[in-house]
Amino acid sequence: MANSWRHSTLADRHRALGSKLEDWNGMGTAWTYDHDVQDDHTMIRTKAGLMDVSGLKKVHLVGPHASGVLDYVTTRNVEKILPGRSTYATMLNEDGHFIEDCILYRMGPNNWMVVHGTGAGHETLAQACVGRNVQMLFDDDLHDLSLQGPTAVDFLAEHVPGIRNLRYFSHIGTTLFGVPVTISRTGYTGERGYEIFCRGVDAPLIWDTILEKGKPFGIGPASFTALDLLRVESYLLFYPYDMSDLWAFPNGETGDTLWELGLDFTVSPGKTGFRGADAHYRAKGKERFRIYGIELASDAPADIGDTLHADGKQVGLVTIGMVSKLTGRSLAIVRLDVDKAVPGTPLELHGKQGIVAATAQPLPFDDPDKKKRTAIG
Repeated sequence: MANSWRHSTLADRHRALGSKLEDWNGMGTAWTYDHDVQDDHTMIRTKAGLMDVSGLKKVHLVGPHASGVLDYVTTRNVEKILPGRSTYATMLNEDGHFIEDCILYRMGPNNWMVVHGTGAGHETLAQACVGRNVQMLFDDDLHDLSLQGPTAVDFLAEHVPGIRNLRYFSHIGTTLFGVPVTISRTGYTGERGYEIFCRGVDAPLIWDTILEKGKPFGIGPASFTALDLLRVESYLLFYPYDMSDLWAFPNGETGDTLWELGLDFTVSPGKTGFRGADAHYRAKGKERFRIYGIELASDAPADIGDTLHADGKQVGLVTIGMVSKLTGRSLAIVRLDVDKAVPGTPLELHGKQGIVAATAQPLPFDDPDKKKRTAIG
């Protein structure tokens, strides 16, 4: 953890479960526990798992210019987001290339929380705040415990009145086990789930109590690596692994458009004036690749960087692969030539497994209509 400068108050809990607390985003994070990560995947898909995702960065923007800053920096029309609601958004550079994704939480009329990962979001927000009537606070005390899976709502319903009525991408201020929290109907698994934002001092109480009282619901601790298995099935991209900051084009340039990543839906209809907007719209129809899915005729996972071939030439590469013990499928997210990103296209994967037959498949693999994460009641 030589690069870690942020700390979770749950570090001792993670070590007790076998984690070595590898660095992610400046924080020692439980990438693995002593048990098999496949068990975490099955638990979250069939019951529920509790993860410490406090390594996500939380930034508060407060003041009369807060909405204006976010309206410029992100692709969303933020004035349509009401207090108690949130949305998934992206940030671009002046060239119209993706640099960060985030969730925007409107906490009040002039009060926002931005939760983001390892991209350039913090620097971009800080620059946009200069000279404006807005305060930006990086809140490293705020911890984020993610309870994900079909039994999460049943468990929380015993402790939080009205939680069943909380809609997808909504959040409430409440108490849990006697301490103040914000509970958000969001997550990174494709399942119905909740993120519990709490003070660092309260995180151990919440963690311990959920794991103890959640046993009858099949709830257990899940490691961060479980998200790799879940996100492949649910088409959830992870910076920088799926983006060209890691994978340069043949001419050496980097930078992906939202059209290529399949994230153009994050631009509010008709919105202009955001950073990189002109370049974004000019890039439509000029995709150099598409993020797509493949299924392998194998019982082993594809490796990051494995190449895809068709008609005697390379047509793509793997950004993340997984095999599910629950379904037996070997699946991967890939960067694929546009003309090959068609369902059923036969491909060959070249990698450590040798040459393996693969088929192009649309994303997401799991719950394509997103019925699980948006369920009501």
